[in-house]
Amino acid sequence: MAMTAQIVVRPLFDIANRQAYLARSAMIPPSLAKTNAIYFTSDGQPAPDVLLRWMDALGIPITWVNSADELMALALRGRPRFVAFDARARPERPYDALRRIKSDSYTGVVPCVVLVPEEDFAFEAAFQAGADEVIRDSTSRDEASARLTAMLRRSDRDLVVHPSTRLPGAVEIEGEIARRLGAGRTFATCYADLDHFKEFNDRYSYYEGDRVIRILAKILHDVVKGVCREDGFVGHIGGDDFIFIIPVDEVSEVCGEIIEVFDALVPYQYSEQDRRAGYFFGKDRRGQLHRVPLMTVSIGVVTNERRHFTHAAQVSELATEMKSYAKTLPGSVYSIDRRQDAPSSTGQPPVVRADRLGATEGK
Repeated sequence: MAMTAQIVVRPLFDIANRQAYLARSAMIPPSLAKTNAIYFTSDGQPAPDVLLRWMDALGIPITWVNSADELMALALRGRPRFVAFDARARPERPYDALRRIKSDSYTGVVPCVVLVPEEDFAFEAAFQAGADEVIRDSTSRDEASARLTAMLRRSDRDLVVHPSTRLPGAVEIEGEIARRLGAGRTFATCYADLDHFKEFNDRYSYYEGDRVIRILAKILHDVVKGVCREDGFVGHIGGDDFIFIIPVDEVSEVCGEIIEVFDALVPYQYSEQDRRAGYFFGKDRRGQLHRVPLMTVSIGVVTNERRHFTHAAQVSELATEMKSYAKTLPGSVYSIDRRQDAPSSTGQPPVVRADRLGATEGK
């Protein structure tokens, strides 16, 4: 038994030849096409009306399966939007399949709903097996729809945050920039990146490197939210790359305080010997020894005061350029782009050094 629905592909990124990656090819057999949602039933019972109506409203194809092996094969081939388990009559096989889904690192994040009878023990058993949501036969259509929609919303939120720092990831960063552009707001997008982080990671281990990333995330969050409150946004692209979005008037205060706090704390992440020396000897890609300074932070700042942006990719591209420019300068710095869309006579972007936070160069 199978339900089918038309798949509408909505590209998220403006990249060349994106249809080759996003569109379903007619050459792909239906059995190998990506599964969007799965309904697991071991006894062939029809799905309850409340669930059928909700799934139909989503407008995505549903594949019906009756074995855990088939379920895992489909889920590992392409992570489904959700899996619904019918445990109303014979719960053993659905619960075993649910545990397999949740025990795998790839499929464990898939939201899973379990249908159970009225008994309280069945309700509790479903959650113990790993369910993200449980629906009883008596659950009203409106309540079921609200709870299942909230389940998907929670899943989406969990997937777009960075697992280490719990900060919003690339999708949310792009969305936040797009929202501010759409609202016509003037804002600054700041790209923060650590200098000499790889060498620190190689010397002190991945564990210590991850701890430094969490420290930087904490500094960025506390400073941005402390100064800007709800007007500030902090996201984690990945690794030691972060984006924070703030009002233009707060750039100097926020970036200056981030640099000040980071420079005060980072020396204590090193051994006493390295901290006192201010450097350590590390090997470059060719295996040659060289002095590696203590870590610093470089921040590239882009605003829409003098530039007109139409989409988030333009902001991201320019923020990356400014961050790269800041990294060519010694010490912790933030570099602000003051160029205009029209060609200007200025030669270099302005830069504010850590020891001259009130000064701007390159105008």
